[in-house]
Amino acid sequence: MKDPYSVPKAMRDTYEAISALTDDFCRAKLNDEYADMCRQMTAKLARKRPSPLASGRPQNWAAGIVHAAGTVNFAFDKSQDPHTTVPEICSFFGVGKSSPAAKSKVIRDLFNIGLLDPEWTLPSRIDSNPMAWFIMVDGLIVDSRQMPLEIQIMAYDQGLIPYIPGLQE
Repeated sequence: MKDPYSVPKAMRDTYEAISALTDDFCRAKLNDEYADMCRQMTAKLARKRPSPLASGRPQNWAAGIVHAAGTVNFAFDKSQDPHTTVPEICSFFGVGKSSPAAKSKVIRDLFNIGLLDPEWTLPSRIDSNPMAWFIMVDGLIVDSRQMPLEIQIMAYDQGLIPYIPGLQE
C-alpha cells in the first residue's frame, strides 16, 4: 500500500507548512483523527500534478482542507463530537468568510469527494457509514456486513470494503 503521507520533494515545504496549520487547528478545535485526515488530504493534494497547493496562501489551503474533511464527517453539525463552525475556521486561519468553502469545493471536486465518502471518513466513524459497506452482488446493492464470510473476503480483496466484518470480534 502506498504511503498516504508521501509527497514529492518539491512540495515537501508546502506540505509541512499546511500540515502544521491544520494540526494546530485540529488540536485546538477537533481531534487527532481529523489532524491525520487533513495530513493525508494535504499529501494527496501535494502529489497531484500540477499541485493546486503550489499557488495560493497556505492559510487558505489549510482552511479549505479542514472544511473538506469536516464536510465529509459532518463536523459542522452541533450534535457531533467534536464539531466546529466555519466562522471558527475563518478566525483561526485569518481568512475571509468564503475562502474555506471555496477551497473545500476545489478539493472535493478534484477528488470527487461526496458526503459519507468512505475514503475520507474518520476511522472511528467507518462502522456507521453505510457507503463503506454497500457492494453490488449479482446486480443488487447489498450491505456486505450481512453477506457470507466468503463474499466479505472477496469484497475486501477487491478494495470494496475497509475490513472484513465477519472476522471482527
